Amino acid sequence: MQDKYSPADVEKAAQSHWKAIDAYKAVENDPRFPKGKYYACSMLPYPSGKLHMGHVRNYTINDVMYRYLRMNGYNVLMPMGWDAFGMPAENAAMANNVPPAQWTYSNIAHMRAQMEMMGLAIDWSREMTACKPEYYKWNQWMFLKMLEKGIIYKKTGTVNWDPVDQTVLANEQVVDGRGWRSGALIEKREIPMYYARITDYAEELLEHVDNKLPGWPERVRIMQSNWIGKSTGVRFAFPHQIKGDDGQPIGDGRMYVFTTRPDTIMGVTFCAVAAEHPLATHAAKDNPELQAFIAECKMGSVIEADMATMEKKGMPTGLFVTHPLTNEQVEVWVGNYVLITYGDGAVMGVPAHDERDFAFARKYNLPIKQVISAEGRDYSLDAWQEWYGDKEVSVVINSGKYDGLRYKEAVDAVAADLATLGLGEKKVTFRLRDWGISRQRYWGTPIPMINCADCGAVPVPEKDLPVVLPEDCVPDGTGNPLNKHEAFLACDCPQCGKPARRETDTMDTFVDSSWYYMRYTSPGSNDAMVDSRNDYWMPMDQYIGGIEHAVLHLLYARFWTKVMRDLGLVKFDEPFVNLLTQGMVLNETYYREEANGKKTWLNPADVELTTDDKGRPVSALLKSDGQPVQIGGTEKMSKSKNNGIDPQAQIEQYGADTARLFTMFASPPEQTLEWSGSGVEGANRFLRRVWAYGYAQKDRIAAAGAAITASATTDAGKTLRRELHKVLQQADYDLKRIQYNTVVSACMKMLNTLESAKLDDSAESSSVIAEGFSIFLRLLNPVAPHITHALWTELGYATAHKDILDTAWPQVDPAALEQSEIEMMIQVNGKLRGSVKVAKGLDKAAIEAAALAEESVQKFIEGTPKKIIVVPGKLINIVV
Repeated sequence: MQDKYSPADVEKAAQSHWKAIDAYKAVENDPRFPKGKYYACSMLPYPSGKLHMGHVRNYTINDVMYRYLRMNGYNVLMPMGWDAFGMPAENAAMANNVPPAQWTYSNIAHMRAQMEMMGLAIDWSREMTACKPEYYKWNQWMFLKMLEKGIIYKKTGTVNWDPVDQTVLANEQVVDGRGWRSGALIEKREIPMYYARITDYAEELLEHVDNKLPGWPERVRIMQSNWIGKSTGVRFAFPHQIKGDDGQPIGDGRMYVFTTRPDTIMGVTFCAVAAEHPLATHAAKDNPELQAFIAECKMGSVIEADMATMEKKGMPTGLFVTHPLTNEQVEVWVGNYVLITYGDGAVMGVPAHDERDFAFARKYNLPIKQVISAEGRDYSLDAWQEWYGDKEVSVVINSGKYDGLRYKEAVDAVAADLATLGLGEKKVTFRLRDWGISRQRYWGTPIPMINCADCGAVPVPEKDLPVVLPEDCVPDGTGNPLNKHEAFLACDCPQCGKPARRETDTMDTFVDSSWYYMRYTSPGSNDAMVDSRNDYWMPMDQYIGGIEHAVLHLLYARFWTKVMRDLGLVKFDEPFVNLLTQGMVLNETYYREEANGKKTWLNPADVELTTDDKGRPVSALLKSDGQPVQIGGTEKMSKSKNNGIDPQAQIEQYGADTARLFTMFASPPEQTLEWSGSGVEGANRFLRRVWAYGYAQKDRIAAAGAAITASATTDAGKTLRRELHKVLQQADYDLKRIQYNTVVSACMKMLNTLESAKLDDSAESSSVIAEGFSIFLRLLNPVAPHITHALWTELGYATAHKDILDTAWPQVDPAALEQSEIEMMIQVNGKLRGSVKVAKGLDKAAIEAAALAEESVQKFIEGTPKKIIVVPGKLINIVV
């Protein structure tokens, strides 16, 4: 055994051993694990080229869970794969003039090697890669099954169109209304796209948030519920006589809106329609100014978050519709905040009781009519107040027959009157919209459709799957390269046999990530999307990933699972029993600002920081030139802020166990972690102490036969065992609740206890040390598997028992926790004045006498106490 800790040697040997015995290959119904299966999975990474510290933290959390549960008798599965399709690969391909496939596969190889350096317990036999035909074949198969059932359908959808690059842009590629690459003003266009009817499952998705996801964080369940957004209200029409070019009333003479606040209907002072609404189009025919405004609206974002924060603009159309209950004329405006894809593309404006409408009306000097009130509160047009829109406190006023009604009563009354007029009805709507899965990009799953001039859109026959994506294309920014790839495009129509063209749209990459975790359970399945092995592993017991995926990815995965259930492929409703959303990794930021205001961000490794005597940053200099830089504060590690830490560099300098230990110790898993170079160094020092202690005790452990159980008769032996088993008891509790930072603290406390133990050279003492260090190594193993594997082996534990990976988790010995003496606190008139050790089971009178005899207490007592209160095993309170 080496006397010095060498992380590189230790980790290379451990990883070679695990690979040689195929340690992490998971087998269904493995008889070695009596407690059955446990499926713990991290969200699959995008192969960007190298791991970042967020990856390290995510996968280490998963790995700690794996090792702890395995040692406790569970058959644990920890797989890994690659979210390998998508826009970043196309961007990199354009920048480097290489096919996305080449870039992607190279990155996967590099990142896999980095994961192996971390010592992760991954079953690589189940690896999946989203861009490989054997995986995306089943995306295509599922598409066809959903098309058969009517869950997939085609309709026109609004997209961001770059007129220079002649391509559709994702929302994130639109910067200040312009294409990220061309700088051209973006247009909204309506193009045919394929959609998945996720709205058919909206009610069930919402219901299951409440009753089938108890193991999810509350904030994620709230985000899911809000995104689905169930609303109960009234859909009704404003009648009109506005006629189109055919002489007939547009929309049969009705402009429909939906509102959750029909109690405010008498406060309508205007209506707003989307730029694409038929009434807007009609009004703009002879109005160049309105045409220009509509064109501006069409260049705006289609992202709902953007719509919420952007400046609300409008222009009157000169058209009027009729209020359905008062018959008053209501002016119609075009609003840039109204989306044609939401509801009916029109909204009623009640500025007195809607904050957005309030601001809009004040901006354009539109009437504001108060129609609800709240007891004891005055209404003012000076500024918006929250109660103006609060239905819980409102009472209807200035509304004729509805005056005095509360919200629910008013809703029912208004809905009934609109129904009597044949103009409206109560309706439940959802914020959730059908999922547009078409992407006008190359690097994705080809949509298995063929476009025939005679037959229209025809599905690819199942026998012809997969439709293989050519991997030799190099995007150049001028549209989808598949449109120029004749070998891919040319085909025969499956129905009529005539020459036809393949669909060049590809699927949204959320399709890839909606079911990949089930493909892990059925590796090599060529004849089915998933097979019977999926019934063993799913639903997943623990899913781990970032909070940024709390809505769309999780929602689509839940939807996809329900569709698979309805197709008879799975037998469960929800895919993930428990969810952990780990916190972000933060680091300091530094920058220099140029004269034009542009900031150049500098990596912390290149900066020399000066701090005050309390460790607070005072100034910073760039190491290369010695000149000052600005301190930007602590932010999430990112490329944009250039404040990332390279995990590989950390591993090469300190070892993987140090990186793992620091990321687990620095913060609870669900909270943010602030990077600390000194913290990393401290983690490494601790591991060196671990090795040094093991080396120092090697002879005693050998003399004890590497025992992992012991008993003690001496006071010193009993004390050591009691302290170790107390720490183990708390750590075991913390491991169950995934509080890994306190588990590392427990390891540190346990090592301190072992190092400071005052034991003699007897055989009993050696066995107590051997047991204690075996407990310590097993407790530390999930966090630092390499060093613990090495010490377990070198000290003879593996020979005497098993590989540490397969050794049972240490159990708390109740006998070790037993104490012959207990320490009781002594209070005088409620104030702590000392303590006393008494024999366990001592009677009350003897305890009182011992307390009164304690020297540290006597100076606070004069005469005979009024009374003495004894709380058994804990406290003595002397009242004087």
